[in-house]
Amino acid sequence: MRFNALQPDPGIAECQKREVESPGPNGALIMDFTSDEIRLIFQGVIFLVLSICVHEYGHAIVADKLGDRLPRSQGRTTLNPLAHADPIGTLAFPLVSLVVTHGASIGFGWGKPVMVNPTAFTRKLQMRTAHMLVAAAGPAMNILLGMIVTTAHLIATKYQLISAPEAHEAFVAAGMLNFGLAVFNCIPAPPLDGGAILEGLLPHKYVAKYQQISIYGPFVLMAVIMIEPLRSALGFLAYSVYYYWSSLIGLAEFLRLPSP
Repeated sequence: MRFNALQPDPGIAECQKREVESPGPNGALIMDFTSDEIRLIFQGVIFLVLSICVHEYGHAIVADKLGDRLPRSQGRTTLNPLAHADPIGTLAFPLVSLVVTHGASIGFGWGKPVMVNPTAFTRKLQMRTAHMLVAAAGPAMNILLGMIVTTAHLIATKYQLISAPEAHEAFVAAGMLNFGLAVFNCIPAPPLDGGAILEGLLPHKYVAKYQQISIYGPFVLMAVIMIEPLRSALGFLAYSVYYYWSSLIGLAEFLRLPSP
C-alpha cells in the first residue's frame, strides 16, 4: 500500500560519533551536524523517494495491465518520482526524522495513493484476486529493486569498483531500505498491501468476517510503529531478508555480514 515505515537498519555500520546539541548564544539549542550526518540525511531522502516511486509504479503498472486505465489517466504509470512523491509523506516527515536523528532513521513515510477502479479489471480474474495482485506488486517491486541493488553491490565489490566505506554503506542502506519496505507493507493489516493480499488469499467464506475486523488494521499499524519490540521484530525480518539474499549471491561473505 502507500504507507511505509522504516526503522534504523541493523545491517548498516554506525557513522562517526555524532556531535551533541549545544546551546546557542541566546540559550536556544543548535543542532550540529558532521559531514557524514549531512550525507546520510540527503542520502536517506533520495533513496526513499526512489524506493517509494518504484513501489507506487508497481501498483499502477499492474493495475494498468489488468485493464484499469485510471492510473494511466492520472499519470501514475511512470517512474518519474514527481508523479508518486507526496510532499508531506515522502519529503517532510522523513526529512524531519532524519534531521532529528542525525541521519540514523527515516522514521516513516508514504507516497501518493494509486487510485484504482476494481470494476475495470479483466474478467479473467476474480475482482479480489486482481486487487490482490495490484497490492502485491508494490512490495514485489521493492524486493526486485533490493535484489538489483545488492547484486550491483556485489559486482562493485568483487571487481573493486568501490573501496570507500561510505559507498558500501550507501549500497547497504539502499538494499535494506527496499527489503524493509517490502516486509513492512506485507503486514496483513489494512491499509497496508498485506491486508489486500491476505483478503485475496482467504477462502471466500471468510472474506466477509475479515472485512469486518479489518477496521482495526490502522491500530495494528500504529502498534508496529510505536511499540519497540514490534519495531525490532520488523527490523529483524528486514535484515534477515537482506542477509539471506546477500548470502545466496555471495555478498555476505565479501562484507562479512553478521547473521541475524
